[in-house]
Amino acid sequence: MKIGSFQWMKSLNRSIILNKIRTDGPISRAKIARETKLTPPTVSSLVSELIESELVIESEQGESLGGRKPTMLVINSGRFHVVGLDVGPKTIRGVLVDLSGFPIIKEDCPIPSTITKEELLILMKEMVSKVVSSHSGKEVIGVGIGMHGAVDVESGTSLFAPILNLRDIPLKAELESEFNVLVKADNDVRAMAFGEYWYEREQQCENMVTVNIGHGVGAGIVLNGKLFHGEHDLAGEIGHMTVDMSGRLCSCGNIGCWQTLVSGPAIAETAVDLLMNGSKSQLREMVNGDLSKIEGNSVYEAALAGDKFAIDILQKTGEYIGIGLTNLVHMLNPAKIIIGGGVSDASEFILQQIKETLAKRGLTDQAKATEIICSSQGVYGTAMGAAALVLGEIFEGSSSPVN
Repeated sequence: MKIGSFQWMKSLNRSIILNKIRTDGPISRAKIARETKLTPPTVSSLVSELIESELVIESEQGESLGGRKPTMLVINSGRFHVVGLDVGPKTIRGVLVDLSGFPIIKEDCPIPSTITKEELLILMKEMVSKVVSSHSGKEVIGVGIGMHGAVDVESGTSLFAPILNLRDIPLKAELESEFNVLVKADNDVRAMAFGEYWYEREQQCENMVTVNIGHGVGAGIVLNGKLFHGEHDLAGEIGHMTVDMSGRLCSCGNIGCWQTLVSGPAIAETAVDLLMNGSKSQLREMVNGDLSKIEGNSVYEAALAGDKFAIDILQKTGEYIGIGLTNLVHMLNPAKIIIGGGVSDASEFILQQIKETLAKRGLTDQAKATEIICSSQGVYGTAMGAAALVLGEIFEGSSSPVN
């Protein structure tokens, strides 16, 4: 497979037609004109350009409405491909997808605990080359990057990756220079959120929030089909809402942040505190009495084994998550909230409590009924979302930031 530049055309009408074919194809030129309100000559001319660019192909003929059978149009999904990268803090995950978003290959590699930004960029380039080299005869036209930490979306720069302790990594500039393709970079949670929106083709919500609850807590916000970043790219840092004025010290330096109650480390800390105060649980045996080895996943495994202590902790965590999500509903009123990250794996112990808490605390009946689900994307959700950043740009410019 080759990597090469690809010049798609930045016409609004062309994007409307291209996305119409993506969502409704096979579709005829006449139907595109009717449903988009564009004139038939405009549709015909732009479709010809899209066919010439090989983004669109003609397929079978449709049903006649009294005249000649119309020729149907579809996206040429297998002609071009996109790479998505999920970077850090411990692993780089890479995916190769076609224009329909179907994953062709998935790869991962560890990130050393100590690494320079130059070494990280080398690892990223190697991952792109690895997923690309696995399939010959196709062309890659873009790379999307979901990067943990703060990202300047306009320049595609990682401003600060806290766990890697790296600053000012020129993600977009380096990969565009290396591969000569469009590169889109964003925060990992926002990339995940856009993927949840982009791939939900049957019941796509224009206004939705994805909340990632793992080592930390963050949110990606999609408003009117576009990612919302805020004035200085801080939108979505909901893990640092203060919910307990006398609570635990957070990694950000503040007291009582939401993530000190619901993150994986917070779950582990709660378990350790209770065990040190005499609570009984098979967690002690699982870690051979060394409470420092307890992690959030340890609590989940104990709950799966039927440990009431662990189940109670997770259910209480579900209640805390529900309180935070109630605040989110009252603030943004999304149609849907999707929960991702490691903590979402415990959905059987937390989801019911989340919904019950919203039902108790929601301001209106509509707020109480806000749809809340756990993500089905798995560990490659951010990488798939990163690829969607590029797909959104190709088809409708929809991953571009809204401030």
